[in-house]
Amino acid sequence: MLINCLFVLAGLTLLVVGADRFVVGAANIARLLDISPLIIGLTVVGVATSAPEVLVGTVAALDGKTTLAIGNAVGSNIANIGLVLGATALACPLVVLSPTLRREFLLMFASILVATCLLLDSYLSRMDGLILISCLVLSMWWIIRLARSSSKADPLAGEFEQELAQDKTDSVAKSTFLLIFGLLLLLGGAELLVRGAIAIAQEFGVSDLVIGLTIVAIGTSLPELAASITSVIKNEADIAVGNVIGSNMFNMLMVLGIPILIHPTEVSTDVIYRDIPIMITLTLLMGWMVFVYGRGKFDRIEGGFLFLCFIAYQYWLFSTISA
Repeated sequence: MLINCLFVLAGLTLLVVGADRFVVGAANIARLLDISPLIIGLTVVGVATSAPEVLVGTVAALDGKTTLAIGNAVGSNIANIGLVLGATALACPLVVLSPTLRREFLLMFASILVATCLLLDSYLSRMDGLILISCLVLSMWWIIRLARSSSKADPLAGEFEQELAQDKTDSVAKSTFLLIFGLLLLLGGAELLVRGAIAIAQEFGVSDLVIGLTIVAIGTSLPELAASITSVIKNEADIAVGNVIGSNMFNMLMVLGIPILIHPTEVSTDVIYRDIPIMITLTLLMGWMVFVYGRGKFDRIEGGFLFLCFIAYQYWLFSTISA
C-alpha cells in the first residue's frame, strides 16, 4: 500500500514538473517559428497543459483501463472549474476583460455537448474517437482564425506576450531539449500514477472510474492550478480563466478521444447520470458567473461557491464508495 501511494505521489510530482518544462519548450519552439503569442497561448500552450491528462489516459487505455481515462477527462473538467478556478478566485478576485475568451467558452461548451451526445448510448467506439479528434482539428482551426482576427488590444494577447517573454530563449536546441525532457517526465509520471492508482483501486475495491474522477483527475489538474494561481499573482486573470476554458475543451476532445481510439469501451451509467450532469452544471455556472452576472468580474464569494460544489461532489463520490 505504501509503495503504491509513493508511486502516485512520485507520478504527480513528475507530471507537474514535466508539464511546466513541456509547455516552456513547446511555446519557445512556436515563438521561434514566428507564431503570434495569442495563437501560441490558445493552441500550443492549451494542448501542452493538457499533456498530463492525455498521457495518463493513453497509458490507462494501453492497459485496457479506458474507464479510468473517461473518469480522468470528466473529473478534470469538474476539478478545473471547482478546484482550479474556485481556489484561484478565493486567492484573488478575477477581472476578465478579453472578448476572445467569451467566444472560446462557447466553443468549449459545444465540445462538451458533442462528447455528451456520444456518451449517451453507453458505449464509446473508435468512430466516436474519430469524431472527437475531428472536432479537435476543427476547433484548433477555428481558434487560430479567432486569434488572427482578434484585436491586438485584446488584454489576453498582451498577457500571453508578457508571459512568454519570461521564459524566452533563442536557442532551438535548448527549447527542443526542454520539450523532450518534459515529455519524458510526463511519460514517467503518467506510468507511475496509473500503476499506483490502479493498485490502490484494486486494494480498496474502488472502480477505475472513481479513481479517475478523484485521485487522477485532481492530480492531472495540479499544473492548471499552479499556472492559474501564478497568473493571478502576475495580474494575468485572462490567462487564468483561459487556462481552464482551453483545458476543458481539450479534455473533452483530445483526452477523451485518444484513449477511445486505442481501446473502445462501455460507459458506466454513473458517468451519464451523475458525473456528466455535474460537469455541465458547473460549466454553465462558470459561464454565467464570469461572463453574464459578473460581466467579467469573478469574486471570492463566487469562487468559494464553486469550490464548495467541488468539495461536495468529492464527498458524494467517497460516500458512495463507503456505502
